[in-house]
This record gives sequence, C-alpha cells and structure tokens, in this order.
Amino acid sequence: MKVIITGATGMVGEGVLLECLQNDKVEAVLSISRRTADVQHPKLKELLVKDFTDLSEVEAEISGYDACFYCAGVSSVGMKEDKYRYITYDTTLAFAKSLLKINPEISFIYVSGGSTDSTEQGRVMWARVKGKTENDLAKLPFKKEYNFRPGAMTTVAGQKHANPFSFVAKIIKFFAPSAVLSLHEVGRAMIHAVERDNVKNILEIKDIRALAQ
Repeated sequence: MKVIITGATGMVGEGVLLECLQNDKVEAVLSISRRTADVQHPKLKELLVKDFTDLSEVEAEISGYDACFYCAGVSSVGMKEDKYRYITYDTTLAFAKSLLKINPEISFIYVSGGSTDSTEQGRVMWARVKGKTENDLAKLPFKKEYNFRPGAMTTVAGQKHANPFSFVAKIIKFFAPSAVLSLHEVGRAMIHAVERDNVKNILEIKDIRALAQ
C-alpha cells in the first residue's frame, strides 16, 4: 500500500512513520508536514506545505495513495477553544476533504485520544472538539475511516521527536502494561486496519493492541 502520514515531526507521527518504513506491506510513504522530519529512506517522500487547509497547489503530488494516517495535532494546554478547534477540527476536516477529492478510494485514520467525547456535549473542551472531529470524519465517504484512541504510548528505536513526558508511559507500563501501547503497535494496527474488514470505527487501547497482532 501507499500511505500519507501527517505529523511526522511529532512523537506519534514519527513512530508511525518508522513502522511504515520498515513494514513490507507499505510500498511508499509521503510525509506531509510544515517542516522536515529529517528522515531519509528509499520509500519516503516529503512534501512541505504551509497551510493544511489548502492543498490546491499540490494535488498532483498527493494523488495515488491508498491511506492517510493523520497523526498531526496539538495539546490543548493553555489554548483557547476557538484556536484549538481551528487546528484540531477545521484543519483536519479541510485536509481530509482535499485528500478525498483527489483519492476517492482512500482510507483515513485519525489519531484522536482517550476519553474523547463522542456526544460533543461534555464539559472538557478538548474532548468535545475531538469528538466532533471524529464524528464528522466518519460522515465523509472514505473507503474506510477509523478513529484511534491510543492513550499513553512508548517510543520506538530511532525516534528524534519524543515527547518530553514520554518517560511517564514507561512508568505506567511497569505498573499497568495493558494501559500502554508502543508506537510499533499503533503503526501496525493502522496498516492492518487498511487491509482488513469489519474493523470498528472507534478503537480504544485494547482494540488497537488486538488489531496490531
């Protein structure tokens, strides 16, 4: 398969990218980001764009792909709802619609988060926004669309963009191994989701781990 990955300059996106590059089921990877991920590999092409909401000038370069693993995102800490919504919801939906226009048979996997609010009515701002993003992505006519809620994750060998607090996941794993995923598992599960049928739309930690097998 040929896949597009966003967020490769962040911990999740970089981990998924490294899994895809070493996985024989992935033929080619296009990393779309605002700055270089600084990774070299024969499978990898990199496309730098200034604005994820406008891909009109790069349509030829994003054509011919089977799946998108959307790992881009920001923390809501210290951010007002309108700005967080623009980055998390508006940008993601605009990007997804642009891809769908060029690749009508593409599958789309969105990295959401544990405790996301599918009702869109809860008191926690980020959970509401993520919930609306999940819900509206699911309404788009992708070949397949999945929302991953991975929670705590451990990095993989070779990562340059690990979260400063990623050590916390290792501590959690020591006491509660079932509550933590490795980014190898997340990447493999994404690849398997594209290949397999009868995969649920929202995948929590246990679902991702099972799908990675």
